[in-house]
Amino acid sequence: MTDLRDFEITRKWQPEDPSKLQLYSFPTPNGQKVAIMLEELGLPYEPHKVTLSDADVKSPEFLSLNPNNKIPAIIDPDGPGGEPIGLFESGAILMYLAEKTGRFMGTGTQRWETITWLQWQMAGLGPMFGQMGFFVKLGGKEIEDPRPRERYVGEAKRLLGVLERKLDGYDWVAGEYSIADMAIAPWLRALDFYEAKEMVGWDGHPRVAAYLDRFLERPAVQRGLDIPSRE
Repeated sequence: MTDLRDFEITRKWQPEDPSKLQLYSFPTPNGQKVAIMLEELGLPYEPHKVTLSDADVKSPEFLSLNPNNKIPAIIDPDGPGGEPIGLFESGAILMYLAEKTGRFMGTGTQRWETITWLQWQMAGLGPMFGQMGFFVKLGGKEIEDPRPRERYVGEAKRLLGVLERKLDGYDWVAGEYSIADMAIAPWLRALDFYEAKEMVGWDGHPRVAAYLDRFLERPAVQRGLDIPSRE
């Protein structure tokens, strides 16, 4: 029987079946990426809701797996060599699961195209959209100085333009559906939450809009968007 007791996080979020992959997450864009990947793969897993409160993400148990105190994180009881492995950072988890299963990352040139666009999301789209959201809808909207908001709205527009051009002749950013799309599309969807679509000129990016619609039509995506449930 698989024993995960060496992972301190299991003391706060106890596995029902330690032979399954354990997901510690919340349904924000970064968390949704991994839940969607797991649903696409059909791997058996247990989701554990880790709220964004300090009581969860800054708890000793969670920090023992992710010292960066951000969701998501996983424990795979069947890691390299059959030994359990714990991982954090959504991009690293997506790459790990893709390599473990041989799916959604491609080979040769396509593999590197996928990695390139995954890194584009991790380094650009996610951080810039997140900062924009802070200054447009969240705590930063009370700041009177307009420059931070203008800076991130402008960068969000630029990044949407990059993606719009890339999707000319493409259904998916790397040619075939991949972990890059699973990383990018949830952040596009976040524009609704931030109430920022008009602000960034969404209607001027028809390829991006069609791309997000294609993504949201996938059954695994529809399931993964609410895992773990907020309730």
